[in-house]
Amino acid sequence: MNKIFSALVFIGVPLSVIGTLMHWSSILMFIIYCLTIISLASFMGRATESLAIVTGPRVGGLLNATFGNAVELIISIFALKEGLIGVVLASLTGSVLGNLLLVAGLSFFIGGLKYKRQTFNVYDARHNSGLLMFGVIVAFVIPEIFSMKMSDSDTLNFSVGISVILIALYLAALFFKLVTHRGVYQTENVSEDRHEEEEPEWRKGKALLILALATVAVAYVSENLVHTFQAVGETFGWTELFIGVVIVAIVGNAAEHASAIIMAYKNKMDIAVEIAVGSTLQVAMFVAPLLVLISLMFPVSMPLVFTMPELITMVTSALLMIIISNDGETNWFEGATLLAAYLIMGIGFYLL
Repeated sequence: MNKIFSALVFIGVPLSVIGTLMHWSSILMFIIYCLTIISLASFMGRATESLAIVTGPRVGGLLNATFGNAVELIISIFALKEGLIGVVLASLTGSVLGNLLLVAGLSFFIGGLKYKRQTFNVYDARHNSGLLMFGVIVAFVIPEIFSMKMSDSDTLNFSVGISVILIALYLAALFFKLVTHRGVYQTENVSEDRHEEEEPEWRKGKALLILALATVAVAYVSENLVHTFQAVGETFGWTELFIGVVIVAIVGNAAEHASAIIMAYKNKMDIAVEIAVGSTLQVAMFVAPLLVLISLMFPVSMPLVFTMPELITMVTSALLMIIISNDGETNWFEGATLLAAYLIMGIGFYLL
């Protein structure tokens, strides 16, 4: 599989450049761009897996989520530049749904097929549950309710204020987990010894270099991908909402998808859960508010107000994940439940 992704990178990146310069068909370029981003994401996943072996599950999961979300952040910034506010909000929704239901669901399902019962740090799960309640339910629902009685300018100012608070709390959460309370809440996990003994695929310096180069390549390809959305939507009959929720979210989060599933298959559930839930928290509490602040530099600013279908699906996904993960263990059936929820919501957005 790694050889296939390597070949796609060495073929896809030059084709992306050539096709852009020669103005090939938008549909063809959309396919090339998506395959190239996914293959680049595989390199990012392998690099972060190597770093996770060196740094441990928490930092490794955080690195994977950060560089995985960097892809979506880059795509969203270029979409904001083009004034595609609906696509950006939809892609944020899709990222939350994708991480909580698709990524976690596939991880639990595939890992559960190999191991009847998989466990992860229950204290981290409960800590993340509280942040999910705040980041997804409180911070996204409150602006929606208050915006009903506010003018557009007041709604934007309110969104900016909420964004600053979200970013501050997210940074405080990282400081709590990685500094002040690092190692305080531990569970006995036999896989920890395996992490230390396992040899990383790439050394730390090489892994960081590959991450940086892959991120730069993704930035270039993502900028051109955004320009194909309108033509692709008209050709296939996809709405802006569906493109954002499903297509952009899946492509943008390809790194997390691959890494989390691999980690679950290897029974490294602490890292798999940290990738899925940690990435969601990063999107809700850092990426989304950061995009609100960045949008102030463009002609069309983006308030932190979602449509009702987007809001309801995110809230129900967060609640479902909290209920399933709060006991610190999982199995293939719980993974199937999350996947079923994702399919129901995906069909709904397609038909909407």
